[in-house]
Parts: sequence; C-alpha cells; structure tokens
Amino acid sequence: MAIEDVKTVLVLGGAYAGARAVQILSKGLPKKWRIILVDRNTHINHVYVFPRLAVLPGHEHKGFIPFHKLLDPNRTRDLCLHATVRSVHPSYVVLDRSFPEKGIHTPEIHFDYLIYALGSTLPAPLDLWGSHPHSGRVSSPAKGHVSGSKPYGGTKREGIAWLKAHQEVIEASESILVVGGGALGIQFATDIAAIHPGKRITLLHSRPRLLPRFDERMHTEIFETLLALNIQVILGDRLDIQSIAEGLNTKLNEKGQCIAQTLQGRKVAADLILLCTGQKPNTQFLSKMDPRCVNPHGGLAHVLRTMQLGTIPTTRIHRRSDSSSSTSTSNSMPPPEEELADVLAQVDLTGNVDSNSEASTSSIHDETAKDSEPICDETLEEAETTPYPNIFVAGDSADAFGAIPAGHTAYYQGEVAARNVLRLIQRSDRMNHSRIQAQETEDSIFSEETDLDGPLEHYTPGLPAIKISLGLTKATYQANGIVRTSDDGVPDLNAAAIWGFFGYEVEREEDMYA
Repeated sequence: MAIEDVKTVLVLGGAYAGARAVQILSKGLPKKWRIILVDRNTHINHVYVFPRLAVLPGHEHKGFIPFHKLLDPNRTRDLCLHATVRSVHPSYVVLDRSFPEKGIHTPEIHFDYLIYALGSTLPAPLDLWGSHPHSGRVSSPAKGHVSGSKPYGGTKREGIAWLKAHQEVIEASESILVVGGGALGIQFATDIAAIHPGKRITLLHSRPRLLPRFDERMHTEIFETLLALNIQVILGDRLDIQSIAEGLNTKLNEKGQCIAQTLQGRKVAADLILLCTGQKPNTQFLSKMDPRCVNPHGGLAHVLRTMQLGTIPTTRIHRRSDSSSSTSTSNSMPPPEEELADVLAQVDLTGNVDSNSEASTSSIHDETAKDSEPICDETLEEAETTPYPNIFVAGDSADAFGAIPAGHTAYYQGEVAARNVLRLIQRSDRMNHSRIQAQETEDSIFSEETDLDGPLEHYTPGLPAIKISLGLTKATYQANGIVRTSDDGVPDLNAAAIWGFFGYEVEREEDMYA
C-alpha cells in the first residue's frame, strides 16, 4: 500500500493522555491506518517524580522513559517522531522538521483524526524547557540558558543534566523560599528539608489553608509535618513579585541574599526562590487555528463530553471560566498562578484504581480550583455540535468539566478520545459500505454487543484524589473521600513501577538508563 493511501491518526504529546490514546489505538485501529505520535522530547517525562529527582542525587535517569514500547511492533507503519509543533490546522499539522528517512518529506503531516495532548507548561522549577537552574537566584519561566551552553533539546541526557544542575543549586543555597503551597511547593519544601536538614526553608502560600479542595485533615497532616521539619510556613499572604524582579527593586542583605517581600509586608531573605506557580495550558496552537476554541479566561480548550474540540458560544465563555476556575481572580496578584501550581499532585498511576474514581459514562488528581459543575445541562450538552469532529483534546489542555488537571485524569480522557476515534472510523467504514477484514478487527477493543452506531462515549470526571509525599518516606493521600497517611516510601518514589505502564518492564536498575 502506498504511503499516501494510508490514513492517519495523529497524536500530539506522548505523556499520560497521549500514551494512553496510543495504547488504545494500537489495539483497535484497522491495519490500513497508521498512528503518528509526535513529542518534543525523546523520552516520556514522568513529571510526578521530578520534584524528588531535582533534589535527591542518583535517580535522575528514572524519570525519562523510552517511547518505543508504546507502539506495537506488528504495526509497521506506526511512527514516533521527535519534533516540535509549529502550527495546527483543521486537517494538518506543521512540525519544525521533516523525516525523509521515514517517508515524511515535508514538515506538514496531514491527518484524518487528531488527538491533541500537549498538556501544559510546568512551573519554573521543573520546566526543563525554561530557564537553566544556574541562570539566576529566582526560578523563572523566562526562556533562556547558561551562556555558552546549547538550548534544551528534549533528550534524556539533557534532562538528566538539568536535574543534576538543579540539585547543585539546592545544595549551594543556605536559605530557600518556596512560593506556592500546592502539591509541588509542599513536595519541594519537604524533600529539601528531609535531604538537607540544615537549610532554612520558608513556604509561602496565598491561601489560609493548604490544598483547600481536599479534606481539612490533609491540611492538618501536611501543616504539622512542615512544622516538624522546621519549615517556616506563611499562609494567607502573597509574594510581591516586584520585590524580586531583576534590575528593579531587588534588595540584597549583607550575605548577598535576595530580600523577598510579601504584599502584607513580611520580608524573607533567600539565596534561592522557587516559584512553584504559573502553569499554563499549551493551547496556543488551537487558539491560533480558531480563537473560538480556547477560553481567553484561563486558556483551556473547549471540549464536548466526547472530548472533541468545540467552539465556545460567546454567551458561555464567562460561565465556563467561572465554573472551572472560580477561585482564581477574586484577590489574585498575579492571576491564578497559586491555584495552577497544584497540578503536580502526586497520584500513583500504577496503583489500583477504584471503579468509582473516574469514568467515561465508562478516572486518580490535583487541587486547582474548587469543585465546579458543568456549564450546561444535559439537554444543551447533547445538542452541542462542533466544526471539528475529527479533533480531540485530552489532558491539561482541555476544559474537562471540572476535572482536576493531573496524570490520572489525562489518562482517562485520552482513553475516551481514542475509543471515540475508533468508533468514528468503524462507523465511517460501515457507511462507505466497506467491510473491515477479520484480520483487521481481531484485536478490536469493542465487543460484538457494542453499538457502534450509538452515541460516542462521554467523559465524566471522578472525585478529586491526591497523593503527596512529605519527605523521603512519609506521604498523605485522599481517595474517594478517605484520608490516610503512610510512612513506607522509598527514595525514588517507586519510579520503576510507572515504566511498566508505558510498556517497558524493568527487571534491573540498569534498565532505567534506556
């Protein structure tokens, strides 16, 4: 079959949502179709262990997992491309390079279906594509690198070097201010305190309570642990960002430490300031393609319950914004950065998932905004249509009906998107009066009883769930309304377990250098 005759499902982003979509597609996609997975990284970045790896030496390689086991070796036309997206259009995507050795002779890749799973940018202390750890005393989202070094290219070797550099900066800092008391800030503060007990650590959080979306027992357990680790905790106050802006009003003490000031006038001297805030959905390509698809208030892509990209009726823009991030602007300075930082809450994707935790009118977290309701009733949702029925959005880029942006929710959204793509393909084949051969459907994910002509699957978010480490061994977690604490953690957060989720079985420690 000529390459131009092969139909394409294009998946942008190969992390939690994209990886799950590829797994589902590989099992059910007809052989005349191909999967093309595009990611700017050469390896899957398991970001939930990054806070630990950025502080504790010796485990950096465990956070970068090869992509190649996601693809079925029997599907020889499927491709994984290391490239950066330049633009997205209704029927094609432009990359930063071509792949003539793989039969792709231009940067344009045309698709029949697209699953957009580009997620969101990480807060500055974990943004490997942002500023280098050695570039200044304040972790900054500004793009840049150390003079004389090459820009970051997304390889495992570069990622390991970045994490090691971050460890060096932590080691060299006597006093550290962590801004943002979401999951990332809490994990950074407690890890640093556990690994470097002699350092002076301050955690600044804008809310009077930690993780307010969850049970108050979570706050109590975390707060008491912070105090036990000699971490100074400041709640209900915000950083005056102007006080640490380079070249403006930055003040230093006799030790050369930056004097950060809060809006209430508190002053904190720090060698290093970790801004665990400022996560932003990577929806800029969708916004340029069609501004109606992205909510200007928060930058999330509008999706139908089927995870298909939709356009926002102008009368509902503010309603969706208010429901999905209603806590973000009432006293924000800067905007919802404090809220969005919580997106890195640690949930074990390899553990047992209760069937009630998330569903696809068939999911484990974070702590971004308070509970929200869908913006429209069932009648309106059923009636909603889209000019882009072949484009799906899953993960942190999607405004998914109050779902917390996290790995486990992305996983189930990717699953729903992929299953709906398969339904549409099989439905189209049937309408075109072409029967799929038995050998093409032997691995179909649909049972004989499945009504392929019925409605597409709907995504329904489950109850918020979270697991957060509090130092090297202690952790607290909430699932299905139950709060528990454990003290049996391991230094690398059992990183090897997630490799199996991505199809790579780890038998020896050396396997994780792949």
